[in-house]
Amino acid sequence: MYKRKFSGRSRGARSGGGRSFGGRKSFGHRNGLNRQKARGMRGSFNPQNFVLEEKVEKPVEADTITHKFTDFDLGATLQENIAKKGYITPSPIQDQTIPHILAGRDVIGIANTGTGKTAAFLLPLIHKVAQNRDKKVLIVTPTRELADQIKEEFISFSRGLNLYAVLTIGGASRFGQKKDLKRGYNFIIGTPGRIKDFVQTREIDLSKFDSVVLDEADHMLDMGFIKDVKFLISRLPQKRQSLFFSATVGSREQEVMTQLLTDPITVSVKQRETISNIKQNVVYIERGSAKIEKLSELLSQKEVEKAIIFGRTKHGVQKISNLLVEKGFRAGAIHGNKSQGQRARTLSQFKNLTINVLLATDVASRGLDIDDITHVINFDLPATREDYIHRIGRTGRAQKSGTAITFVER
Repeated sequence: MYKRKFSGRSRGARSGGGRSFGGRKSFGHRNGLNRQKARGMRGSFNPQNFVLEEKVEKPVEADTITHKFTDFDLGATLQENIAKKGYITPSPIQDQTIPHILAGRDVIGIANTGTGKTAAFLLPLIHKVAQNRDKKVLIVTPTRELADQIKEEFISFSRGLNLYAVLTIGGASRFGQKKDLKRGYNFIIGTPGRIKDFVQTREIDLSKFDSVVLDEADHMLDMGFIKDVKFLISRLPQKRQSLFFSATVGSREQEVMTQLLTDPITVSVKQRETISNIKQNVVYIERGSAKIEKLSELLSQKEVEKAIIFGRTKHGVQKISNLLVEKGFRAGAIHGNKSQGQRARTLSQFKNLTINVLLATDVASRGLDIDDITHVINFDLPATREDYIHRIGRTGRAQKSGTAITFVER
């Protein structure tokens, strides 16, 4: 039985990381603790504190949409591709950024994952390159999975336009990517380390790129890519269009933005982090008892159709996945010890329900946008409030209901 149950929205601190689930100083970054020390304080996590914030929440008006996709000057073929995907009304981030990107402005987009920001920058950039085939676009993301998702979106939007994108990510064949770079590409989509590698070996000349996108910039910096990002920016031409998308903007993000952007316009459509259609449950477990048995019990419930389970370590999530498979569950894992091919196959299986349980670490899951996830289970406690928000946000999307369950040992 669930010992504590709560649902509803919460009033999240906009910049994140500086407050605990109950508003107290905790294991975030502003109190001087680094992330490793934060992870050592998991025992102080008290999910009950988090729900207290909803009591003082004030309602927030929805963003006003002023355009339809047909209002944008995107060209006939691109408009046809948008219509084929069933898109009629843009999301707030798309509605407010597409006109500025088409006009050539530098843009700071403050928005969560799942708000439609990929299309917000892809659509106008595809149009601009279709109008001038000499233009080149660099899109930098924190994770391989997000880069792959962006390329999939690029392919669906650019059908019939004869445009080509190269995926440059770690964990995949460098030889194959090097071969792709010799083709007449228009877009490079990749992770900072692999792009930097190709720049240093002169397979990529960043001085020829007219546009650059930093997507999920806060996560990129969380993952230690700040030096790589600065290196890439230093190799770009002075005259360029730069787009910066992030869920939060702190001192590190400001530092990168100063180097990257010129007279930018800021568009903020950051949604409330925990939405009312996510039911949040806490399961208390006596320390030393079999968590895996409780997890098996939960996953056996009829309503658990598609679940992501978050663990703390690469070894841990793989071990849990193996144990679940032994018990007859259709489970798989993604983490840093898997090759890109293995991770891509597992994600594909999860999307098409060949497996319905995905084990993941926080880093491996960054940027994932997968439909119809009914449950998120925090098998291991999140290190920070931001991680909690990120995890449970995988469910309850597109106005559908979802459930987030957190295991707490006592």
